[in-house]
Amino acid sequence: MLRIVHYPHPVLRYTSRPLTEIDDSLRGIVREMFDLMYEARGVGLAANQVGLPFRLFVLNVTADPEQKDKELVFINPEIIKRHSSIEDEEGCLSLPGIHGDVRRARKIKLQAYDLRGELVTHDAEDLFSRAAQHEIDHLDGKLFIDHLSLLAKHGIKDKLREFEARYLQAQSVGEIPGDAEIGKILDAMERPSSAPFEANATSA
Repeated sequence: MLRIVHYPHPVLRYTSRPLTEIDDSLRGIVREMFDLMYEARGVGLAANQVGLPFRLFVLNVTADPEQKDKELVFINPEIIKRHSSIEDEEGCLSLPGIHGDVRRARKIKLQAYDLRGELVTHDAEDLFSRAAQHEIDHLDGKLFIDHLSLLAKHGIKDKLREFEARYLQAQSVGEIPGDAEIGKILDAMERPSSAPFEANATSA
């Protein structure tokens, strides 16, 4: 069973690897990712946010589980063009309760494979553009807080320390493996799995 992992879990800083195969297991993982995203009231979710170090994210800018026709799956995504920029507020399912203004491209063109294995090009703007850039950042081991101003980072430092304390506490009681062990597990993963860590269910 997949769960959303929280900062500062090491997988959130892991550079995700390209996927080379689309099968029923991956389709099941995608469905589970959508379900978790809706449960958390998000519009996007990257694979490493559920402990899987692969270049995959899902998106539904409506955040409405009834609008399945708006669901998009991005496998091995790549941004090929960026146009202008705009600053707006962002949050993250791996950093619940933290928000900040982030400057990103207003419009982007991106390519990715879908679940049929077809290469699809999207011209994205507004929330679609911002969410896609946010999720691709995840796949590159980056978080939206990395883009915040020094003043904004100062304003959230106490909340980040709370996340760090909960994470260390979970490790101390064995609910989450040590960081070195997590790194070895991630490095050894050759294809998606629904349970990369025994304790990835603990989103500390």
